[in-house]
Amino acid sequence: MRGFWPIFKRELFSLFVTPLAWVLITTFLLVQGVHFFLIATQFAGEVELSADTGPVQVFFGQTILIYLPLLFVCPLLTMRLFAEERRSGTIEALLTAPVGSAGVVLAKYAAALVTYVAMWAPTLLYVVLIGRTGELDWRVVGSSYLAVFAVGAGYLAIGTMTSALTKSQLMAAVLSTMAVMGMFILGIGEFIFPDGPAHDLCAYVSVWTQMNDFSRGIVDLRRLVFDGTVVALPLFVTVRAVDAWRWG
Repeated sequence: MRGFWPIFKRELFSLFVTPLAWVLITTFLLVQGVHFFLIATQFAGEVELSADTGPVQVFFGQTILIYLPLLFVCPLLTMRLFAEERRSGTIEALLTAPVGSAGVVLAKYAAALVTYVAMWAPTLLYVVLIGRTGELDWRVVGSSYLAVFAVGAGYLAIGTMTSALTKSQLMAAVLSTMAVMGMFILGIGEFIFPDGPAHDLCAYVSVWTQMNDFSRGIVDLRRLVFDGTVVALPLFVTVRAVDAWRWG
């Protein structure tokens, strides 16, 4: 992966030198701040809490506000990775440099992933506040953040792929959002279909069930394998697309 670090640093710098990352992070933290406040208010008067319905479990797995950033932030973070380079023509200079295609793709993807992690990092303060007011199972916290990372990594990989398939940032964001929402809607099928192959398939890809399970400390390796596949396949397609530009 020749040239990984120079491209990674360049991409990370370009993300934070433009307003995009700062607007996304600010909006995300405002939404999650309201989310945490509503949950804290809800549990403030509770005397006894169930092991499966504490504030951590609700924050990470039982409200719609945890899914909105996953559905919309990831496409917005990745829409410019390749589409803007192709539109402006700077992709030609990048592809003629002594940099491998895999290095280009992984460096851009890693920059988006680091930004995504930085976006979630301040939410640890919410967990610390919960811990100061009662008992906190840090294994549950760890599994919850693992789910957030794994699901987000897959969605970012899909966004990286769609950005490589078009010259329009808007189209890349739309395609990525449609793909992510399609997976989300497919997962909802587990609540619709009766027991059988269709129900099992929907349950396997359901981000709702994954977040719910991980937020209760239940780490299912099958779901992590699925998340890894969602990362690997789009990135493989992206590398092949970059190869096609280079040698086509």
